[in-house]
Amino acid sequence: MCKKIIFLFCIVAFVSCNKEAEIEKEIAEVPVEFEVVRFDRQFAEAKPEDIPELKQEYPFLFPQQFSDSVWIEKLNDTIQQEIDREVGKAFPSFENKKAELHSLFQHIKYYFPQFEAPKVFTVTSEVDYKNKVILQDDYLFISLDTYLGEDHHFYIGIQEFLKKNFKKEQILPDVANAYAEKYLDRPESRTFLAHMVYYGKLLYLKDRFIPEVPDAEKIGYTAEEFTWAQNNEAQIWRYFVENELFFDTDTELYSRFLYPAPFSKFYLQLDADSPAMLGQYIGWQIVRSYMDKTDASLEELIATDAETIFNKANFKPRK
Repeated sequence: MCKKIIFLFCIVAFVSCNKEAEIEKEIAEVPVEFEVVRFDRQFAEAKPEDIPELKQEYPFLFPQQFSDSVWIEKLNDTIQQEIDREVGKAFPSFENKKAELHSLFQHIKYYFPQFEAPKVFTVTSEVDYKNKVILQDDYLFISLDTYLGEDHHFYIGIQEFLKKNFKKEQILPDVANAYAEKYLDRPESRTFLAHMVYYGKLLYLKDRFIPEVPDAEKIGYTAEEFTWAQNNEAQIWRYFVENELFFDTDTELYSRFLYPAPFSKFYLQLDADSPAMLGQYIGWQIVRSYMDKTDASLEELIATDAETIFNKANFKPRK
């Protein structure tokens, strides 16, 4: 009996892998064209007399309330000049990242045919890490000075849980997340479950948009943090169940288990060892279980409420 179950499991896994491989072949043929503008380099190499021309070409990057003197002062600012040098060293070329973005845009267009690839601008932002990626209409802005590596001296004084993701590898997951947020509405319900499933949907869209990216990077964990979450799945689930958190509307649960932080807050001895956002992680596993059991489309997933997903997922944590 045991051998028969293992055999059936192998067949299912084989069929699933073949199906995914066929989908990836189709995605590779999806036509996508877009332009990358290295505005960070254009500004870094500009002279004061170039400002009017840059303003005319990219008016949306030069707010009208600021006169030319402001931009000339910025050109001459020693901190800005150092940012420009460091970004130039870290990103002498953007071709590898452009290839990754091309694949991402192909995946998005495959699942959402109305998608149009944006015009991509690489910029600097004086290390504005709260706005690393901005998606606005037909434009995508990527602040390269927030991806110089977690040990870069620009980030001294910034909390470790934030700067661990200030690395080149996080550009693609951050862009994928910006698009996932575009397709998903924030939950109206205040229940912990509704918000868990919302983040689970975001991460599942990233599963589809950037399948080649490791799961740890999709959620912004280190490899060790992701392993901890996997190894403690059953204990996390038990805590949520025994404390009746799923339908709790206490918004404090969001900061305890959903938002970036040094760790999750069970108020137990294990807290210091745990990664943050374990509510997101469990929500992700619930959504994955739901999609495995229902084979729903992404549009159906997006439209389905959290409680239905929770009930149909019948999620069982790994032990």
